Amino acid sequence: MAVTAQDHPTDLPLKVQLFYAVGQLGWSTLINIIGLQLVYFYLPPAGSGLPIFISQASFLLVLNVIAILSASGRLIDAITDPLFASWSDRSTNPRGRRIPFMKWGALPAALFCVLMFVPPVAGESGWNITWLFFLQALFYIALTAYVTPFFALLPELGKTAGQRLNLSTWISITYALGIILAGLTPNIAGVFAGFGLSRVQALQAAFTAAAVLALLCMLVPVWTIDERRYARRSPSSVPMMAAIRQTFGNPHFRFYVVADFAYFMGLTIINTGLLYYVTVLLGLGEGMVSVLLPLLVLVSFVFYPVVNVLARRWQKKGLVVIAFLAMSVIFLAIYFLGRLPVDPAAQAYAVILTYAVPLAFLGILPNAILADIAHHDSLKTGEPKEGMYFAARTLMQKFGQTFGILIFAMLTTFGKDPGHDLGIRLSGVFGFLLCLAAGLIFTRYDEQQLLGETEQLAPTAAD
Repeated sequence: MAVTAQDHPTDLPLKVQLFYAVGQLGWSTLINIIGLQLVYFYLPPAGSGLPIFISQASFLLVLNVIAILSASGRLIDAITDPLFASWSDRSTNPRGRRIPFMKWGALPAALFCVLMFVPPVAGESGWNITWLFFLQALFYIALTAYVTPFFALLPELGKTAGQRLNLSTWISITYALGIILAGLTPNIAGVFAGFGLSRVQALQAAFTAAAVLALLCMLVPVWTIDERRYARRSPSSVPMMAAIRQTFGNPHFRFYVVADFAYFMGLTIINTGLLYYVTVLLGLGEGMVSVLLPLLVLVSFVFYPVVNVLARRWQKKGLVVIAFLAMSVIFLAIYFLGRLPVDPAAQAYAVILTYAVPLAFLGILPNAILADIAHHDSLKTGEPKEGMYFAARTLMQKFGQTFGILIFAMLTTFGKDPGHDLGIRLSGVFGFLLCLAAGLIFTRYDEQQLLGETEQLAPTAAD
């Protein structure tokens, strides 16, 4: 079934772009609460003041409960990601293919995010492990119901490469703001502690407040975007398994997604370790994180216009490869934190300031590149499978994040406390190797061929 010009008007007002981006602020807050706080909450280092809720024992020398839960909880994504993608791609809902799914995914995702930090037993217990296992699975199912259709909207709203790049820029900004909000939860918890709450209760209250705000943000595109006007597409007729085969059979997508997988594994290792780097390696207070994360985002914002301009002048592929390689070097520096003859706070600022530059490029360009790939495929095949492309990418991201948490949790068995910190340092080495691999793999992506074919196919699609 061919995609026609009548299926998608070319106008995309700025307010629609912003309404769309606010949705990312919401789910970014939720996923970064989990990424920044969950391991620290359940595997607290000595002196953190947090109680023990689950067994800290190691299995087979390197595995622990959090590592096992992280790996097993994501297996369900192998089913749910392509399911939600296929359901939304093939949806005939009169309100649109994407918005109805986002509407029903938002509230459960926010609720289950909070409940993951509310263990039913006050002390160490197997019931807490069971609770965390099921709540984690429910959280990621609900998040998939929102995120997969959300990303599928990007190439549908953005009819030109410029529009897709602009949308990618806006959602990169809101994703970064979500990191800030998630990183501020310990400070928000400090406010609640002033009302007499225990440390655990204060953290739970902070996570709840952040999740409520996240929910409201996730509902903004649901309430404000008329999908039928700005993103109308005929439903795909390709069955789920065939769509999966066609998606992973696309050579452009294969190189993209393998590099993306390696990158997100490395990024998750570093993000999960941030609180440990600050408190264990550098001996600074937890509150330092609430200074470093906003600084990281603000410096990244400074480079966003630069990224947008450079991406219009040069190939996005080359910029992404350079950013991967730069980030790998920064991650390697983590191994030496606290051992350099430099003030610990200065070391922290140095890492964050240099980290912000490649992060700006990798926050914007990969989404724009995938939108180009999905748009090219819809023109070439006549089947709009944007949902499946972004679901496949999201699935591989989740696996990358899962393995990242798994590796970090395994490394903590080699030391996660002041004076016994080898595992925390080795996480930087793993991040270096993974980002280096991502950069080398992505050199195989042929952007010039893809954009050339897209330009040739576009007039045909409008006939």
